[in-house]
Amino acid sequence: MSILEETLKAIKPVDPALMAKAQARLDILTKPKDSLGRLEEFARRMVAITGEMRPSIAKKTIFTFAGDHGVADEGVSAFPKEVTRQMVLNFLSGGAGINALARHAGADVVVVDMGVDFNFDDAPGLVKRKVVRGTANMRQGHAMTRAEAIKCIEAGIELAADYGVKGAIFGTGEMGIANTTPSSAIIAAFSGASVESVTGRGTGINDALFAHKVQVIEDALALNRPDPKDPIDVLAKVGGAEIAGIAGLILGAASRRVPVVIDGFISTAGALIAFELKPETKDYMFSAHRSVERGHAVMLERMDLRPFVDLDLRLGEGTGAAIGISLIEAALRVYNEMATFGDAGVSEENTLESSL
Repeated sequence: MSILEETLKAIKPVDPALMAKAQARLDILTKPKDSLGRLEEFARRMVAITGEMRPSIAKKTIFTFAGDHGVADEGVSAFPKEVTRQMVLNFLSGGAGINALARHAGADVVVVDMGVDFNFDDAPGLVKRKVVRGTANMRQGHAMTRAEAIKCIEAGIELAADYGVKGAIFGTGEMGIANTTPSSAIIAAFSGASVESVTGRGTGINDALFAHKVQVIEDALALNRPDPKDPIDVLAKVGGAEIAGIAGLILGAASRRVPVVIDGFISTAGALIAFELKPETKDYMFSAHRSVERGHAVMLERMDLRPFVDLDLRLGEGTGAAIGISLIEAALRVYNEMATFGDAGVSEENTLESSL
């Protein structure tokens, strides 16, 4: 049995009884019932995911997966593909947006080369899991072979095993010039929605370039004909190495009962691959924010995930995930540290019987 097959077999749905027990504790804390809204949801989900009645976060890791895309040759991005390599080095030196927000969240940033078209011979701190030197141009054929796609997924699974210590929480992030193009193709393939309705402007392209981007995706889907009933087929034909790595990380995390905070559009494309392979993975995912990329809402609706916040973010890298991890940690502070009515000697709300 392959690593992927073993991982899929190990993923089980969370136990709703654990969420009910967590809610019972939340209901006796010194506050009106449900008054902390979604923070209470986050806390009870953390109980169900970890299987611990008093969960805590001991290790926060945000994985920024990097990969290049052959479809960048079609001119679908406002930036050249060299920016992928340059930003990887920026991540490693601590100068990017994700580094700043990870420091705020108290999280480590793990930068993973899944498929950058560059040899990082001297790049201290880089985790090297390169499977391809950039994907092929999906407008001219399959982005990857099926074997390459599986190898990328399994690299992500192995990272989850390496970092999935007790008390771990993961965040997903990515870097890859033109990667909104395969992400839009992925959701169009699964949903059957029109390409235009699920395609955004990525790095900020103008109207003419947007129309060209839509055409490129339509051409790629028509040529490759990805099978929506076969998630790996979709991933191989119109996906990306970093998207596959994210999918694998999520699958590996779910198999080990590690919560994962999903960043924006591209990270959610990886999450969608994981979900289509094993729907139970949704139980282990938190959606950090709603991206301005129009296809993101379609992805979230398909998985029935509700994002934490809407801050008009569209940077990627894992920046939204860092914010999401902070909110989950806040929820656990409430759950673990607030006094109960009994502890504090505070009267609970009146019932009808006691008020008569």
